[in-house]
Amino acid sequence: MPVMRLAIAVAGAAVTLSRNPLVRAGVRSALSNPQTRDAAIAATRSAAYNAGVLARHITGRRAR
Repeated sequence: MPVMRLAIAVAGAAVTLSRNPLVRAGVRSALSNPQTRDAAIAATRSAAYNAGVLARHITGRRAR
């Protein structure tokens, strides 16, 4: 159960940060640069892949 609580806390923090006007302005200005946008896309894909790998390690291969 602690893993679920941690996941909920991280998701809540992400939502809180995404609603901050300063964070939104920073993301908007950073993504206006094509090179920065490509780097952000690559980082997001890598993070999503690593999250999937971690989830498979936690749940095991048999869980579908």
